[in-house]
Amino acid sequence: MKPTILDFTKDELSKLVKPAFRAKQIYGWIYTSYAKSFNDMANIPKTLRQDLEEKYKLMPLSIVNKELSDDGTIKYLFCLPDGKTMEAVLLLMKPEELGDDGEVTSEARYTVCVSTQVGCKVGCTFCLTAKGGFTRDLTAGEIVAQVLAIKIDNNIPAAKRMNIVYMGMGEPLDNLDNLAKAIEIFKEEDGLAIGGKRQTVSTSGLSTKIDKLGQMDLGVHIAISLHAVDDELRSELIPMNKAHNINSIIEAVKRFPIDTRKRVMFEYLVIKDKNDDLGSAKKLVKLLSDIKAKVNLIFFNPYEGSPYERPSVKSMIAFQDYLITHGLLCTIRQSKGIDISAACGQLKEKNKGEY
Repeated sequence: MKPTILDFTKDELSKLVKPAFRAKQIYGWIYTSYAKSFNDMANIPKTLRQDLEEKYKLMPLSIVNKELSDDGTIKYLFCLPDGKTMEAVLLLMKPEELGDDGEVTSEARYTVCVSTQVGCKVGCTFCLTAKGGFTRDLTAGEIVAQVLAIKIDNNIPAAKRMNIVYMGMGEPLDNLDNLAKAIEIFKEEDGLAIGGKRQTVSTSGLSTKIDKLGQMDLGVHIAISLHAVDDELRSELIPMNKAHNINSIIEAVKRFPIDTRKRVMFEYLVIKDKNDDLGSAKKLVKLLSDIKAKVNLIFFNPYEGSPYERPSVKSMIAFQDYLITHGLLCTIRQSKGIDISAACGQLKEKNKGEY
């Protein structure tokens, strides 16, 4: 099976093609002009185009299904060259606004939630992805391809900046080498030019890998999927917590290089009668007292067969109010795509056996 050319940084590509300046041209064709084939690259010599065609795939995934939410969220199911499927989501964070004259007064803002693995090893009990087990890591190019394919599918201009969150299927830090390479490829100025400050790695808390990511100094933000304030509940929700407990995660976060103007995001999935009480809120305030933190409260997104339930709006607001009153910056994430298969693994599970 041919590798994808998207696996290469521009520097790596410049060592593979001669003369080296062709790498910049190829990057432009792929990420700026959205070339559909190597043959579209008009200013590349025919012999080089043929050589690239023989050795590499240009786009390593295809769209096999997508669902559009009323709020503009689009959930994608992609098929990889080996027939495996995984998901990504385009989130419309702010719609385009037009003035009375029909001119754009405010551009649309997007975030793409990408997967890093087919399946996942972590086994969170609230996550549908976990039910399918782990299949394999995605290559750097397969991670990058998700954003490229979504931009092409939605006619989003190449120059339009986007935010990336590594929060789809899989644990990003469990695929650290390919994750780091994808981050670098996204940052290429001659490519998608998505800087580190626009990229957020969301992890369920592999504390040793948090340290390794920090040592790479890639300039990305980090978000911690905390979801509980004591090890007993967290080990129920995230079995991996037995090896990487809450204290080890908090200490690793304190060591992580963070822009002094920014805060560390702590994702807290709120589940009815599990972690939505004010006692948990009190413990959360104490746990994060030494960190410049922001808490993002997330409604549990229910799916068929889940043992957990969505919390009430009243309990969410009470939880948020307690955190804010006690000095923690806190937001309630607006649920997006709840009318479609937006939770991780839902669209893949729905289409199981069809592809």
